[in-house]
Amino acid sequence: MPSEKQTAVKYYVGVDVGSASVRAALVDGFGTVVAHAEQPIQVWEPRPDHYEQSSADIWAACCTVTKEVVRGVDASQIRGLGFDATCSLVVVDKQFQPLAVNSEGQSHRNVIMWMDHRAASQVKHINATQHRVLSYVGGAMSVEMQPPKLLWIKENLPESWEKVGYFFDLPDFLSWKATGVTARSLCTVVCKWTYTADRGWDDTFWKTIGLEDLVKDKYEKIGNHVLSPGEAVGKGLTAEAAEDLGLPEGIAVAASLIDAHAGGLGVIGADVKGHNLPCENQPITSRVAMICGTSSCHMGVSETPIFVPGVWGPYFSAMVPGLWLNEGGQSATGKLIDHVVRGHVAFPELESRAEASAHSIYTYLNSHLDLIKKSLPVGFLTVDLHVWPDFHGNRSPLTDLTLKGMVVGLTLSRGLDELALIYLATIQAIALGTRHILEAMQAAGHEITTLFLCGGLSKNPLFVQMHADITGKPVVLSKEVESVLVGAAILGACASGDFASIQEAMAKMGKIGKVVQPNHEHKRFYDKKYEVFLKLVEHQREYRSIMNS
Repeated sequence: MPSEKQTAVKYYVGVDVGSASVRAALVDGFGTVVAHAEQPIQVWEPRPDHYEQSSADIWAACCTVTKEVVRGVDASQIRGLGFDATCSLVVVDKQFQPLAVNSEGQSHRNVIMWMDHRAASQVKHINATQHRVLSYVGGAMSVEMQPPKLLWIKENLPESWEKVGYFFDLPDFLSWKATGVTARSLCTVVCKWTYTADRGWDDTFWKTIGLEDLVKDKYEKIGNHVLSPGEAVGKGLTAEAAEDLGLPEGIAVAASLIDAHAGGLGVIGADVKGHNLPCENQPITSRVAMICGTSSCHMGVSETPIFVPGVWGPYFSAMVPGLWLNEGGQSATGKLIDHVVRGHVAFPELESRAEASAHSIYTYLNSHLDLIKKSLPVGFLTVDLHVWPDFHGNRSPLTDLTLKGMVVGLTLSRGLDELALIYLATIQAIALGTRHILEAMQAAGHEITTLFLCGGLSKNPLFVQMHADITGKPVVLSKEVESVLVGAAILGACASGDFASIQEAMAKMGKIGKVVQPNHEHKRFYDKKYEVFLKLVEHQREYRSIMNS
């Protein structure tokens, strides 16, 4: 914690609500994380493709971690508070009490998570309209966005639908809890709800898809007051929220961001001078921020709108003010790696060996791969093993939630070597998926030279090196591993007025830690792997065509 000599330092609190936990950080004006805390949150999976949470549970965790990171700090030094969260849907009644999003009537479970795919038929109906707003989401809406979920509630839970007072994106719910103001962030409503910065809501879209009730009350239920990310909300922290969070009443609270966008904010604007990178002395538009955790998001910005088939956006000012954002993504990455590793018959052996060596299971797997590679580069071990990673559907660039995962090259072997190989092949498949997304963005007009990685998977050196080798681009890792939290703190810093703009705060608070260069000698091997990768999805579609004929 800060010493007495640092009493003049200004601090900002960033709160990040992820899929499985809430984290908070106390961050100074140079982007250094001074204190950090984490608290798990509950996830219910009542049936396949249904994922639910509790807004009360989430807020309680926000309070616990915030109190922990500010303990012992002079309250006068804490200048601002910023939130980011997953783009999950929070449902409350007219008195802001939770409403059930499930047929069991469990009202405390009032959050439909971002990764919930229950609204498959609703999104199919929405995409069949070919409405003009769909051009801003890559041509087809994702089941992970909010309109299909709203339609699902209307069609399946009419009692809840009639009682609804407000639908919040989770980041906006948090800023409401902190300030009592129902304003929405431009980031959430543009990226997940079809709002546009120039035209606002499109009445014809909501009427066409069967949600005309939202238009009647001038969009009060989904937001008719929109703020730019980092803009101060209301009069700051209310007395009740201040007591809950252990912060001073009235400190600035920022309009929030979706978690991936906060990660982008925390890394993409960093000063790269002296690192011999191709993006040095180039505009920020030459960079892509990749936020990789449970899922992965690929954030690229441009000065003019670029329409990329199968990639969300362009969204104006949704992450960096004044720039257009395109957002590619993979619905399951960290979750996929965990699924593959923990589901393998050799996992108990891996777990016991890792525990005995005092390493994480992934550190142990990486070292085991080094043992079995012999004279080969480690990546070449999968010459006969190939994975298609869409175990939870394809978000980008194919926008096909019905696609399934594939593994080609299995044998009867069941040992730790085979577990290590399927782990490696899965990581490579995720990196090949990233290459697929980047190629779609580049074909549409993006000029990308450098990747900036953050999130939990960026801590895995094998994951990072495979992304460098397979994309052929250098990978920049931030000095602070918790870039998402730095991004949230940047919002609070802007709301406080201590920085003139988001861009200024990004440059001062985002710091480079390490650069990982691609090994160009391996290019031919990974070009072949990529060719096989694209063949896998072709074959899957051929098989399905045969079976459905």
